Amino acid sequence: VQLQASGGGLVQSGGSLRLSCAASGIIFSFYDMGWYRQAPGKQRELVAAITSGLSTNYADSVKGRFTISRDNAKKTVYLQMNSLKPEDTAVYYCNADLRGFAYWGQGTLVTVSS
Repeated sequence: VQLQASGGGLVQSGGSLRLSCAASGIIFSFYDMGWYRQAPGKQRELVAAITSGLSTNYADSVKGRFTISRDNAKKTVYLQMNSLKPEDTAVYYCNADLRGFAYWGQGTLVTVSS
């Protein structure tokens, strides 16, 4: 099983980035997918999630700015991040969960400069 995250980088405050996470080795459409992030010195937190049934939920801090989506044919989950703020700076991790059995990607660094 592999979850390959990409799309991170350095962006100015107010800018946008789109993260992608390509999965292999799993029946992607069965899995709930999520994006988590971990900032230096902080615990990992859920940013956004999308279920196999396409229900979504978001952390309050990103509602209205971030959008999670998935393409089951491409086995890929996306996180569109708009109006980025310096406090969004973190390593972003992709997660695949099936009834509590989870896989994690390697993370991609997002840095937002003020």
